Amino acid sequence: MKFISWNVNGLRACVQKGFTEFFEAADADFFCLQETKLQEGQIDFAPEGYYAYWNYAVKKGYSGTAVFAKKEPVSVAYGIGMEEHDQEGRVITLEYDEFYLVTCYTPNSKNELARLPYRMEWEDAFREYLLKLDEKKPVVMCGDLNVAHREIDLKNPKTNRHNAGFTDEERGKFTELLEAGFTDSFRYFYPEETGVYSWWSYRFKAREKNAGWRIDYFCVSDRLREKMVSAGIHTEVFGSDHCPVEVVIEGM
Repeated sequence: MKFISWNVNGLRACVQKGFTEFFEAADADFFCLQETKLQEGQIDFAPEGYYAYWNYAVKKGYSGTAVFAKKEPVSVAYGIGMEEHDQEGRVITLEYDEFYLVTCYTPNSKNELARLPYRMEWEDAFREYLLKLDEKKPVVMCGDLNVAHREIDLKNPKTNRHNAGFTDEERGKFTELLEAGFTDSFRYFYPEETGVYSWWSYRFKAREKNAGWRIDYFCVSDRLREKMVSAGIHTEVFGSDHCPVEVVIEGM
């Protein structure tokens, strides 16, 4: 089964920049989106052969997630069941007989780390949510997690050390998630690969210079490790300041 995740940074804009063509060419079994930035009825995108699930933020034009699945799930959940964390359309969970699929758009800590305290609360709550799912069946979790975990996950680690997305606190929370029983799929296959990123600022010709960050992930329950066939980052795909990421898992 092929899984793809993409922060489209506004689906309506991305559709004008080749999104539909990539979606059709990818032919994924599951296609997850973050930062859709729309409300119900604001886009007519209903690909044939897919079940579609949307989670909209209360605030218009902000955040939001979506999942397109070829197979209908047993159940669908929106958010993590905590009202204080479920106002921004950040999480969708699809339950299947053999696994859970979770897509997530993690809150950004913002300039001057204005939202870092909230981010820490979110991290703990989301991790506990995943662990409760993992007690029942394996989890495939993906999305824009807004953190570069290791120094090799961004172009300029020294100058970004205390910036949003590369603070010790955020990196530590990602480490906690991995230590709790999850595997970073890309690093599983490419433990020391450098220069492969999933997000580039629109400023300073960052993408042209490949001055990027790897902040988009597929993380799977450790017991799915051996079932992963491949993982990849589609740096050749444009349309957003992020590019799609992918994992292929068999035997579920």
